[in-house]
Amino acid sequence: MLNLFKKKSKSVEVLAPLTGTTLSIEEVPDPVFSEKMMGEGIAIKPTTDTVVAPFKGTVKMLMPNSGHAVGLLSEDGLEILIHVGMDTVSTEVEAKVEPGDPLIKFDEAFLKSKEMDTLTMIVVTNPGDFQPEQFLTNKEVKAANDPIMVYKK
Repeated sequence: MLNLFKKKSKSVEVLAPLTGTTLSIEEVPDPVFSEKMMGEGIAIKPTTDTVVAPFKGTVKMLMPNSGHAVGLLSEDGLEILIHVGMDTVSTEVEAKVEPGDPLIKFDEAFLKSKEMDTLTMIVVTNPGDFQPEQFLTNKEVKAANDPIMVYKK
């Protein structure tokens, strides 16, 4: 049987929002992320202190006081949460972003002085029509340059 009217699937690529080393979300020492309560995703052990936009889209949420997390919506409809650190403590915004636009700058020395981990989790918060295709773990990535995960729409 021919599927002439079936929609073609499209891959949605999420670039690294930080420079660092990727690892599986299951390796994150926080069960909220490792048990995927927040969604499927990936983590990055950063070597830089600036989170940038991983795709063209819209900033949907930014944590107002601590600035440790940002919610984004891609032009393809994929929603992600970028969460900097663990044990780090919403304002609605609608700002358009391009890959590489700075989103969060954190004080790595301060976080480490407070014994806070800078491990950063990137999770998909609206899996719905999106199926995970690939998670590129255990590799060095450069912010806004290297893909870290791919979803099929």
